[in-house]
Amino acid sequence: MTREKLRIGLFGYGCVGQGLHDVLNSSKGFKADIVKICVKDHRKKRRIDMSNFTYDKDEILNDPSINLVVELIDDADEAFRIVTTAMKNGKNVVTANKMMVAKHFKELVEMQGKYKVSLLYEASAGASIPIIRNLEEYYDNELLHSLRGILNGTTNYILTKMYNEGIPYAEALKEAQEKGFAESDPTLDVDGWDAKFKLCIITGHAYGLFLNPDEVFHYGIRAISKFDIQYAKEKGFKIKLVPYVGKTNENTITSFVLPRFISADKYLYNVDNEYNGVITEAAFADKQFFSGKGAGGHATGSAVLSDISANSYGYRYEYKKFQQGTVSNYTRNHKLEVYLRYKDEKDRELFGFEEVSEYFSGKFFKYVIGVINLERLYALREQLGQMDVFIVNTGRKTDPPTPPSEG
Repeated sequence: MTREKLRIGLFGYGCVGQGLHDVLNSSKGFKADIVKICVKDHRKKRRIDMSNFTYDKDEILNDPSINLVVELIDDADEAFRIVTTAMKNGKNVVTANKMMVAKHFKELVEMQGKYKVSLLYEASAGASIPIIRNLEEYYDNELLHSLRGILNGTTNYILTKMYNEGIPYAEALKEAQEKGFAESDPTLDVDGWDAKFKLCIITGHAYGLFLNPDEVFHYGIRAISKFDIQYAKEKGFKIKLVPYVGKTNENTITSFVLPRFISADKYLYNVDNEYNGVITEAAFADKQFFSGKGAGGHATGSAVLSDISANSYGYRYEYKKFQQGTVSNYTRNHKLEVYLRYKDEKDRELFGFEEVSEYFSGKFFKYVIGVINLERLYALREQLGQMDVFIVNTGRKTDPPTPPSEG
């Protein structure tokens, strides 16, 4: 197949944009011209000549010679405007904006068909891990039981520092910010939003359901304490933030984002610092594990470059699982075992434990391990931020219909 000569209009020249610029210039496989880079800050000094930049997005969007728009900005709403205008103008698009894709997933898929263009976003779901392409191609006809993993390098870095060095959450977060792994406002990462957006994108390719992110329960690591880390250590676990999606029966899936206990014999146990890891479990391929850097400009830039390369061959996602329609339902009626650290008995009662296997009450902390329903967690989602609690999924199987959840 012959490769199309790419003339790129780039939006954004931050960490990822500069990382892409570096890996693109280092690539020996093919050449693509970055015709113009659109940025918003007139005063910021750039490391390349200012003649490369524009402050007018229409200079790129209305240029008929530009056949590929690469969108790498932080603002999800503006990214959506850029991406949809580009597609309406007949331009192919590559993006890394997971919030934008997750929130407008179905609409974006429909627009690709309507305007006969390609939208690729490998970098949105796992940085350097090519999970979307694998789901599209390798698992296109495979019966996928479940997918879970570490999809946020920021939280994994913080949890690694807390576990290995015994430092408190606030100190570990500050270090992550200093190293550029966390934003000045870390809410999207530490509260689990980022991992949820990525999970929703992955779910579209793994099962063909385009979920509204608001329907998926997420819970992050902001409330973690040294007590929780100490408990995990004593039991031989690490705590990781793990998004999960899996079948509950033949045509129904469930999904959620929760911290999870990981034992030393599991793949994710040694995925530390800013690295990500994804585990797929399928009927025929069995269990497979993908790992790679989950944060940093060059790691994400490499995934963007992969999409640019695929675009030069005319590659498009086919959304094969959506076409097959093998999964049609989503449920939160799903039991899981959790560790709940708390202070107030009234808070514990809100969780509606159906059975309890372990309980401890001390002067400063209490915890309980037992089975609850995901629906109850979802109902409590607005209150959890105000409670003095921390929740961890034990990872132990509770429902017979649920596929294996080792991890």
